[in-house]
Order: sequence, then C-alpha cells, then structure tokens
Amino acid sequence: MNYRHAFHAGNFADVFKHAILIGLIEALKTKSTPFCYIDTHAGAGEYDLRGLEPNKTGEFVDGVQRLLIADSLPASLRPYFDLVRALNADDANGHLHRYPGSPLLARSLLRDTDRAVLCELQDDEVASLKKLFAADTRIGVHQRDGYAALAALLPPKERRGLVLIDPPFEAQRDEFRSIEATIKSAYARWPTGVFAVWYPIKQHQHVLPFQRWFARHGVKKTLMAELMLQPDDSPLRLNGCGMVIVNAPWQFDRWLEKLMPDLAQVLARESRAEWHVEWLVPE
Repeated sequence: MNYRHAFHAGNFADVFKHAILIGLIEALKTKSTPFCYIDTHAGAGEYDLRGLEPNKTGEFVDGVQRLLIADSLPASLRPYFDLVRALNADDANGHLHRYPGSPLLARSLLRDTDRAVLCELQDDEVASLKKLFAADTRIGVHQRDGYAALAALLPPKERRGLVLIDPPFEAQRDEFRSIEATIKSAYARWPTGVFAVWYPIKQHQHVLPFQRWFARHGVKKTLMAELMLQPDDSPLRLNGCGMVIVNAPWQFDRWLEKLMPDLAQVLARESRAEWHVEWLVPE
C-alpha cells in the first residue's frame, strides 16, 4: 500500500470526519455503561504539521487552519477545535503544529471504563501508535487487517460501541466492495453496534451504488452526511466526502443538520460549499 495519511492530515476531509467522530463518541457517553471504540484503519495517531509530508501538499491550510483564522467559530465546531488546540497547548504563539488522528481524538474522550482497539498494518504507523498509547491500558494496538479483525473483535464484551471504518481508498471500487462485505458480516455479528464509514467523493455517480447497498441488504437505521467543496466533475481530485452511519444515535440527524452548514461555511473555497444529510434507511 502506498497511501500515507501524513500528506493529507488536517485537510477538509479530516475536519469533517473528526467533527462527526467526536459527536458520535459524545452520544455514546450519554449512557453511563462502558463502550468500545474500534478503528479499522488507525494510521499513525498524530501528525506533525511542520513535517515534509503535510507541507508538500499544504492541505491542512484549507482544512483545520481555516478554523484557526476564522473570525468567529460556530458553536458546533468548538468541541473539535478545543481538542485540536489542547494538543498544541505547548506552542506559545498559538500555532498548530500537531494534528490528532482519530485514535488520539477518541482517547481524549474515553472515560476510565471505556476502551479502544486500534488496527493498522503499516510498520511505522503501528510503531507510532504503540509509542503514543504505551501507558494507556484502555487502548490496544493490533497490527492486522482492520476488516478481518472485526470477525474476532465483534461483538465487544461491552455490547456497546462504535466502529470507525476509514480506509485509504487507493482503488475506490474495490474498497467499497470490501466495506460492503465487512459491514454485512459485522452487522450480522453485532446488529446494535454503531458503524461509521468515511468515503471520498470525486464523481458522485461512483458513490451511489454503495449508498443504495444498505437498504438492499437489510441494514437498518442508516444515516448519511456529505460535504462538497467543488463540483463533482473531475475524477482527478477530491471534491467532497461523506460519512455513512449505521445505527446512528438518537436524533443524530438533527445534530448533523446543525453541524454541516457550519462546516460548509468555514471550509468553503472560491464557490459555495454544499452539504446534505439524509436517511438512507429510515429509523
């Protein structure tokens, strides 16, 4: 696999994905019973925005950096931004030099009774995860294929939790097929679990079969949110992204309908950004 998320850390897709992830975890925390967070493609856990890879692409400038320079930050984005800012509290000038991946954001929200399982295949990223979380007994790092791991990990002993599926999408059609097969098996094992799947949008017509798959295969209560920053008229660039949420928490659609216009406002480029929230399979 050639994909390295360091080139894209903190971009608009990360802001979208991580703002929603925080909302999902906070929704799980409204109940006192423990939950398990599982990340199938965990990455390195955190990224140095001063490094070669982020500065080669500069994608974070049109992503998390937009929040830093915003005249006023919408309330819906404050929890996300506060967590990112806390990771950079040691910078006297208030600059962002570290960006938290999903594992680090999730860890910051876990209670003492909750736990996390992080799956990653790449040697260097596994080493980074083990270093980050070596002292945290709530977190397990597994060097294994995240899709295959779910067969062994589900259902978790807590019987409550969230699986984040955030693959690299090097081959989009193949990745969607892998996700569909994984959800089919995982949902059968754990029909009450929350599954959040991030996906890129280059041309929307290539995403539609995946969105229709959930209703055709008996997956219940499936919610979708999408953010488009550019017209979906080119297969050569990332024009937008989306998240499909199986077993979305109660009233999470209303929460998204508050978040998404704020995301669109802060992240919009030359033209007006568009957003969309829809039940693919109603409650």
